[in-house]
Amino acid sequence: MATLSAYSSPAAWPNDNPNPAVLLQQDSTTGDEQQQLDDPQSYDSLSSITPQENHQPDPLPQSPPSNPTPVTNYSSPISSPPESSSSPPPSVALLHLSFNQDSGCFAAGTDHGFRIYNCDPFREIFRRDFDRRGGGIGAVEMLFRCNILALVGGGADPQYPPNKVMIWDDHQSRCIGELSFRSEVRAVKLRRDRIVVVLEQKIFVYNFSDLKLLHQIETIANPKGLCEVSHGAGSLVLVCPGLQKGQVRVEHYASKRTKFVMAHDSRIACFALTQDGQLLATCSSKGTLVRIFNTADGSLLQEVVRRGADRAEIYSLAFSSAAQWLAVSSDKGTVHVFSLKLNPGAKMNDTSRAITDTNHAAGSPASSLSFFKGVLPKYFSSEWSVAQFRLVEGSQYVVAFGHQKNTVVILGFDGSFYRCQFDPVNGGEMKQLEYHNFMKPEGSF
Repeated sequence: MATLSAYSSPAAWPNDNPNPAVLLQQDSTTGDEQQQLDDPQSYDSLSSITPQENHQPDPLPQSPPSNPTPVTNYSSPISSPPESSSSPPPSVALLHLSFNQDSGCFAAGTDHGFRIYNCDPFREIFRRDFDRRGGGIGAVEMLFRCNILALVGGGADPQYPPNKVMIWDDHQSRCIGELSFRSEVRAVKLRRDRIVVVLEQKIFVYNFSDLKLLHQIETIANPKGLCEVSHGAGSLVLVCPGLQKGQVRVEHYASKRTKFVMAHDSRIACFALTQDGQLLATCSSKGTLVRIFNTADGSLLQEVVRRGADRAEIYSLAFSSAAQWLAVSSDKGTVHVFSLKLNPGAKMNDTSRAITDTNHAAGSPASSLSFFKGVLPKYFSSEWSVAQFRLVEGSQYVVAFGHQKNTVVILGFDGSFYRCQFDPVNGGEMKQLEYHNFMKPEGSF
């Protein structure tokens, strides 16, 4: 069960509508919700954070503001006031890394706060440092480039309880709402119209404009908080683990359909969704095969394979904007780029996985390469990567495609930022175009 704590209407809500919806006071609460919002303040620019101790919410307004401040993009580097020069800056550990919805920015959660960076050109946009002795943020979810973020406390000394999602308005440098749960939050996903909160074995889908609970989904144990949502102009497509090992659940909210795809024999380790929600890439805990499915009918469209038959932990999967390429990072220290030759209306020969509708048990998948059985490895006819980039083995990296043509952006939990370019015709080793250590002290950029 979740508890919704209410504040007042945010001054700028994430909505492309020039008259964005705002949060309103609820007359009553459900068993899973309670709502809280603070009164909006007037402000001219992003301001530095002031930690709020024992903050009491202002009285709820009688009506939403008539002229809400429009959502603005982060456009210039802004950061917290510098610490006193009499004491050395604290060491900072990374707890979280994620790209925003169009991969133009990325967010870093640290054991003292969070930071937002622009990818192209690379620069730190701003940071919020809560406390020199704590203030850990275990998850930061951006909403494109607007001032609204979702924060979850993390680390040894979290800024917020790890069972709460805090809705942060950086124009006001404070939280304007929160969602509380009975167990730790594993991940948060944002759309302009939805907030999706992932717990260990349950997912909650909320309406963004009024924090109304719309849907609850039960999953198999999901400690990584695996969940993806579409971000295109169309209706929401949500992908999450199913109730069985190796199973993926696909929710099509426009058509009110649920599909279960038996993607792998072993547990799901990672997956990615295209912006429009039409294609899904999945990888199992074995880390050798990556499968691409059509989310509409669950058909298997293509298989690609990481070089080497030994197991690997896949950390990140990413589609290019036009779904022409797929990037994969693993603990083996190599980022691979695969060419996708996809036609969502076509299927691999005899490769359709077992698909079931809601309230039906998932069937056993048929082997997609059964004619090779007993002769060659299962992934023999799968496609190898076109391009590769070597990194430090054992480190964790997150990947996305850059806005420049044929480029990949790689983020490391060691603070590394790489921009690489691959040759779409000849493939081979990628060319490193740029490197930064984004965890260097402020002023190094």
